[in-house]
Amino acid sequence: MSKTVIVVGAGTAGLASAIRLQNNGYDVEIYEKNPKVGGRMYQVEEKGFKFDVGPTIVMMPNIYKEVFEQAGRNSEDYIPMQKLNPIYSIQYTKDESVDVSTDLADLTEFLEGISEEDTLGYYRYLTQTYKRYLVAKDHFIEKPFRKPSDFYNPKTLLNAYRLKTFNNAYNEISKFVKDDRLMKMLSFQTLYIGISPHNGPSIYTIIPMIETIYGVWYINGGMYTMATSMAKLFEELGGKIYLNSSVEEVVIKDKKANGVVVNGEVIEADYVVVNADFPYAMKNLIKNEKDRGKYTNKKIDKMDYSCSVFLMYLGLNKKVSDDTRLHNIVFADDFEQNISDIFDGNDPKDPSIYMYIPTKIDDSLAPKGKEVLYVLAPVPELKTRGHKWTQDEINEYKKIVYDKIKMKKGLGNIEDFVEFEKIFTPNNFESEFNAMHGATFGLAPTLLQSNYFRPQNKFRYAENLYFTGSSVHPGAGVPIALTSAKLAADELMKDDKNF
Repeated sequence: MSKTVIVVGAGTAGLASAIRLQNNGYDVEIYEKNPKVGGRMYQVEEKGFKFDVGPTIVMMPNIYKEVFEQAGRNSEDYIPMQKLNPIYSIQYTKDESVDVSTDLADLTEFLEGISEEDTLGYYRYLTQTYKRYLVAKDHFIEKPFRKPSDFYNPKTLLNAYRLKTFNNAYNEISKFVKDDRLMKMLSFQTLYIGISPHNGPSIYTIIPMIETIYGVWYINGGMYTMATSMAKLFEELGGKIYLNSSVEEVVIKDKKANGVVVNGEVIEADYVVVNADFPYAMKNLIKNEKDRGKYTNKKIDKMDYSCSVFLMYLGLNKKVSDDTRLHNIVFADDFEQNISDIFDGNDPKDPSIYMYIPTKIDDSLAPKGKEVLYVLAPVPELKTRGHKWTQDEINEYKKIVYDKIKMKKGLGNIEDFVEFEKIFTPNNFESEFNAMHGATFGLAPTLLQSNYFRPQNKFRYAENLYFTGSSVHPGAGVPIALTSAKLAADELMKDDKNF
């Protein structure tokens, strides 16, 4: 008889780990609090407009495809993709913008237009960062840390030294390029995982390198296609998903997880995999602090959290300027002040914003002749900010973001053609997705909250309990969350003596 596994949460990593386990002969059930699958990879659908709620940028497509291919499926049947070039547009000032290309000739032409010295430095950056990426991938990202000796051994410590993580991302970039535009172009991506380029470990300079050498892709139908396709595959394999089913507790007896409580009912299982945000799960799903080991309420409160985001989902009644791309970055006039504000707990008065317009290449997401516009401004998480967003604050900040959108050519009168508007703040991420303090990207990937020092996939203080998702090893971002799912499933199967 198959052993049973309950997965708490149908987020990215929850679905991916459930697929792996179901495909390997386990009887898996997922319990999800929301009416749709996806976790933060969610979808808002109103008046014919469809918006990806959270992640939008597809990098490292092979990791997405592998979820389907390891189950013997052709990924093209589930998540058809197209490669983007340019990968995005960057607006530095009202009058200066650049399309960032992955084409070697176009990229070189752009770089030489700045200086030959910076061109050489940029390609040195790619080479050196690719070397570090291989070390990170082989020895840290794809490796679990069950016990101290998995980290504290000569080989791993030598590789940790080779990563050179003690510098911050911004200073690391400055070793290679001097032009301020290139510095910004190669450092803002740490915000993809919710950490400052001035404080985040320099290993996160691998993100723009990954964009450049592996490309940026688009999944037809938007990122939510990934979530629904994983759910489809999981059910094809025989798994069951229960929506609108909030898990109230992980049942632990004698230091062993043996089920969950849903609507007051105990549902037993041989194993439990938790995809709920790790800090939330510690405080709310494991009721007895003694069952949590070191993760007491005090410890959870003291941990560092990623920043959050202020999101605007806008349905436009006309197509926008040809000067916009699928992905667009508009920088603050003072980027350093912008970053300081976010991580000091202040709502930036001059934010940098990211605009995503998937209807540039995908008409399925809006009524004919209309446009979907997703606008993101990084803001402090609620703990650092000190309080939740009020409606007056939301209305005030909305005006600030609209003013920033107008910097983009062709969007100067944006408010005149907004047909639908919905706003997400850190409040929503806290209430709708159980993200502690509304921290969109989970626990911050600081040096002391990464690799061995991050919560691990196999829970150390109770048997048969595993964690996956952005707040556990190896970290945030969709490709990394999918890797987390693989690690959690592998750890469970490693512990199953009958597997």
